[in-house]
Amino acid sequence: MANAHLQRRPTPTMQSRSRQGRLRRAATRRPWCQRPPKPRRQPALRYRRGRSVEAGRRSVEGRGKTVDDAILDAMTKLGASREALEIEVITEGSRGVFGIGAEDARVRAYLKGARPVAPAAAPAKAPRPAPRPPAPEPDIPAGASDAEVGRIVLTTLLNKMGFNATVEVGQAEPADGEEAAPAVLDIKGADQGLLIGRRGETLRDLQFITRLIVSHKVGHWPNLVVDVEGYRQHREQALIQLARRMADKVRLTRQPVPLEPMPPNERRIVHLTLRDDPDVMTESTGEGEARKVVIMPRPKAQ
Repeated sequence: MANAHLQRRPTPTMQSRSRQGRLRRAATRRPWCQRPPKPRRQPALRYRRGRSVEAGRRSVEGRGKTVDDAILDAMTKLGASREALEIEVITEGSRGVFGIGAEDARVRAYLKGARPVAPAAAPAKAPRPAPRPPAPEPDIPAGASDAEVGRIVLTTLLNKMGFNATVEVGQAEPADGEEAAPAVLDIKGADQGLLIGRRGETLRDLQFITRLIVSHKVGHWPNLVVDVEGYRQHREQALIQLARRMADKVRLTRQPVPLEPMPPNERRIVHLTLRDDPDVMTESTGEGEARKVVIMPRPKAQ
């Protein structure tokens, strides 16, 4: 109280300004009945014994190999029985071709009474087309050879891809260092450009898929080669001639000559062609798709 005499008393002007401010705020404030209600906070999901985090939700999506498995997955997520749910089938799933391209079944499960109702003015959606039944797998006779199984598998793949082609089985000549010659599955009557692809990439992928499917059927990795109208044989002869021409150029210039980037099987052909040449040697350089063969002069013995 010693400093009470130092406190400033409000003057009439200050009291007038304070009163005007209170009146201004009171004029702009809404009555309590016109104020918007405060938003309610959503209750946080809680863990309960025997129920998942998604048990507090009103709808979930279930997945499984079949529709029943997908419904069971949705029941587990919601922590509810089958009688307490409304099920909407999104897709019935697909087995694919030889197990490739398989798709899980999907359903949307709602707690009864929680399914959203579409407004009356909304246009009706077009009915979902019925899923196509899975294509039956071709019959493979018991005791069939790897080449026959490969022919059946490759023919089925080509038909699924929309190619009207036939597959003939042949036998290739064994390469150096190989005990048995691979069986050749030669595709006839199809568009060569689409099946071969850039640098033979499509043909190489088709061969890998065919081998993979056949291996699941016979229980071991088959020795098969997929070809299109003899493309691999023509390509091999062209690479042998290219390697010999570039080797002659290296002998004359004594300078290294790099070839175009090639896949591993084509680089191997170049290496084997010039392996025993006394004047030149080969070496692979680069990484990935840019890896190529360089033909260089062989160093002379001192």
